[in-house]
Amino acid sequence: LRCVAVFSEPDSLAPHVLAADEAICIGSGPVQESYLNSSRIIAAAKKSGAQAVHPGYGFFSEDAEFACAVIKAGLVFVGPSPEAIRKMGNKAEAKQLMKAAGVLCVPGYDGAVQSDEELRRQAVAIGFPVMVKAAAGGGGRGMRLVHEEAQLEEALRSARAEAEQAFGSDQLILEKAILGARHVEVQVFADSHGNFVHLGERDCSLQRRHQKVIEESPSPAVSPMLRAELGAAAITAAKAVDYLGAGTVEFLLDDSGDYFFLEMNTRLQVEHPVTEMVTGLDLVALQLSVATGGQLPFAQDDIQLNGHAIEARLCAEDPVRNFLPATGRVTLWQPAAGENLRFDAGISTGSVVSPFYDSLLAKVIARGDTREEARTRLKTALSDTVLLGLPSNKAFLAEVLGAPEFIAGETKTDLLGRTYPDGFCAPKADPEQIMIAAALMVLSDQCTAQSSQGYSSDKLLGWSSASTLAVPLNIVSGGVEFSANVTVNLGIVLACLNGAERSIRVLGLEEFEAELTVNEVRQVINYAKGRDGSIEVSFGRFSHRFHRSETEHSTAASNSGRVVAPMPGLVVDVLVANGQSVACGDTIAILEAMKMQHRILAEIDGVVDTIAVKKGDQLGSGDLIAKLEGDGPEEPEAGGKDAAG
Repeated sequence: LRCVAVFSEPDSLAPHVLAADEAICIGSGPVQESYLNSSRIIAAAKKSGAQAVHPGYGFFSEDAEFACAVIKAGLVFVGPSPEAIRKMGNKAEAKQLMKAAGVLCVPGYDGAVQSDEELRRQAVAIGFPVMVKAAAGGGGRGMRLVHEEAQLEEALRSARAEAEQAFGSDQLILEKAILGARHVEVQVFADSHGNFVHLGERDCSLQRRHQKVIEESPSPAVSPMLRAELGAAAITAAKAVDYLGAGTVEFLLDDSGDYFFLEMNTRLQVEHPVTEMVTGLDLVALQLSVATGGQLPFAQDDIQLNGHAIEARLCAEDPVRNFLPATGRVTLWQPAAGENLRFDAGISTGSVVSPFYDSLLAKVIARGDTREEARTRLKTALSDTVLLGLPSNKAFLAEVLGAPEFIAGETKTDLLGRTYPDGFCAPKADPEQIMIAAALMVLSDQCTAQSSQGYSSDKLLGWSSASTLAVPLNIVSGGVEFSANVTVNLGIVLACLNGAERSIRVLGLEEFEAELTVNEVRQVINYAKGRDGSIEVSFGRFSHRFHRSETEHSTAASNSGRVVAPMPGLVVDVLVANGQSVACGDTIAILEAMKMQHRILAEIDGVVDTIAVKKGDQLGSGDLIAKLEGDGPEEPEAGGKDAAG
């Protein structure tokens, strides 16, 4: 089958575009002008002569109206019927269907009355803690955990706003919060000949803010008997809506072994590769076969789970800054090599990560004959993978894979919240790493100077007829400044820092890789130069960025009274007015970035002096949102919205 990719302007060089047989641009960066513009997608399908549309696992993948439009255009929609999508896409209706089919659901409220008073009354009747959820969506958006009644009003307001923004509906449901449970989902498949099967389960309990982080198959908590029960319940759910194709039925599993229906995703899941690696099946090929009327080539008894597979979601986010989404250019992407490893990546070296879409960059999947073999293989693969240019959660993922509860297979949905209550703290660069970075800075400068001077032999690089002079460097890393001295003499670098020194012999120096011996220990170091003269160096799990102090861009002090955008994003709401008194921690505005909403907080007590944005503004990182008059020092206006624009 020939494949036609659609892409937005920022994605013109994305890997999926380059991999396809043909690619068609469908608009600019904002999703409403491209990936959420159904008429442009269908026009592209007709222009290319395509016969079918595969919706992937985002955007229109669970949109019944889009499926209808595809079918009306005479194309095959690779997925279930619009009616099945519609029924399972609304959590309230789905729960009512499941109750009627005899599938046990989480206790809660899914009624039509949506007033604050009715939801408050129902929450009290259910008993706190409760989960507030958007009825029309998923992916953690429009979802709030409420521990006590006093928190409910704000949770309802913010969940409604996020749900309306993300799904076009502010309808909510309430569920009893089952804390410390496991999140287990079952992969189902159905064809148009009445055949239904399940392909085992995936454990997706390791979550942060209701977003999946690591998934595995099979679940360490599911016995063969429980697997059969969960599979039967999932097939019952699929039959209730006359399902077709690939779908996932999600359950909560408590300590007693009881399970409760959560929702059904009427699409292929992000984490489907772990199922593929333990079953040996190609789920996308099966989707295409079933969509064209084909019959499933196996029965339930033919399905075998062999070994164990674990997937980690590598995302553009900064764990040290409370996992804020990150954007920028990927200066180096070098996946680890090895058997039983799989990388599903949406980036390559040179890719630009924009603020318009999800922060997911790549999925890293490892398989092993045992769970421990898969876990250690994945942890090593993450450490050996090089991603430079923008912050990522790579080191965080590797650390989580080593958490005692995860090693023991006892992961619950609250693990990350309990283990990292104050966020993730990455180590600072150590003295040897700083000296290696200083040496690479000087060597890189020499290579740049040499290339601009015409031909000269590499053997003469660093040669001098007089004694060589040390190059002084003031280096900033992690907000701390260091003074180093670097002397280069015919391929040997002597780096000194605070009385310590390292003798570094250069065995090879290329654009992204340096082969060195550091005090006679051989190392291969990956690095990348930034356009601002900085250098980022990969040291296994962690990478560190180094600037010369004169080029380090200063930022406003945290107590300055300037409230700025911590990342590029869309202003969803401004919650203060000029002259209003605010306290430290009050919400000033809500910013949407990479499909998630972020509360921008005041960092001092003060009075709102300036509001620099309005709802609907698109901001860049560091753009001024508001200015508070308080006890903090005055800061200049440079670097705010106008300067950044």
